[in-house]
Amino acid sequence: MNAKMQPGGADRAREMAVFSAVAASGSFSAAGRELGLTPSAVSRTLDRIEARLGVRLMLRTTRTLTLTPEGQAYLGAARRILTDLDDAEQAIADQGAPRGRLRVSASLSHGRLCVVPLLGDFVARYPHILVDINLSDVVVDVAAGQADVAIRFGPLSDSGLTARKLGETGRVIVASPAYLVAHGTPRTPEDLHDHNCLNFNFRRVEPVWPFVRDGREYSLSVRGNIEANNGETLGQLAAAGVGLTRVGAFSVADDVAAGRLVPLLEDFNPGDVENIHAVFVGGANTPARVRVFVDFLAERLKA
Repeated sequence: MNAKMQPGGADRAREMAVFSAVAASGSFSAAGRELGLTPSAVSRTLDRIEARLGVRLMLRTTRTLTLTPEGQAYLGAARRILTDLDDAEQAIADQGAPRGRLRVSASLSHGRLCVVPLLGDFVARYPHILVDINLSDVVVDVAAGQADVAIRFGPLSDSGLTARKLGETGRVIVASPAYLVAHGTPRTPEDLHDHNCLNFNFRRVEPVWPFVRDGREYSLSVRGNIEANNGETLGQLAAAGVGLTRVGAFSVADDVAAGRLVPLLEDFNPGDVENIHAVFVGGANTPARVRVFVDFLAERLKA
């Protein structure tokens, strides 16, 4: 593995593998241990790539390695190319059976409540796929190779990614029976001024709740003493009697069915919904593991 690389496609693929390992580990020595190379050999490989491209891909100090914008672009391309190579070899070795590592990004609440429960059935159906799932409300860059599939809510930004609709979710105002006994049940949206309305802390979310009356939509400012970054947390607080909240229906469906939460003001619900999509790098070279996973989610989540 320490042999000097010669010009050629296979050697460039090897260089890409070295660069990807450095970017993932954050150090030459860690990448070298993973690949069986010395730190100096790893450093020379990076020098060789930068010299060939004529740009700086990574800024190096005694303590940190930081990718430049060109380095980020190269990393995304390198990961896609290496994935394609792996897929090509694995498809031949396994006669097309989907396999390999599948990196999935999902939000905290939807991932835990709706996606994670499906993974057992998925890996039973596709035993050669290793699912690497990351639950976070941070939006990852799929185009740059940070995930193979990301599940997104709401409007999608313009990009070169492929989107597959998985379903949609409405929103509902809920409170616990104990809270309503202690504070009364709101009969109109304006009654919410007398209640503790728990809200999201996203900057993109306005501090108002929408309603409809006599066919006219309007918004009402609400106030509360707790904010959170996901609907599951807000639903948990509401079930504990802390206040009311307005969240995606999927995140409180079990509590509503069990009577731990009660839907409120449904006559004034504007019926707004958020679409749910899987986004991924599409095209003829989309790995089989990505295609079958998106198909599986569409089948199970729509059901």
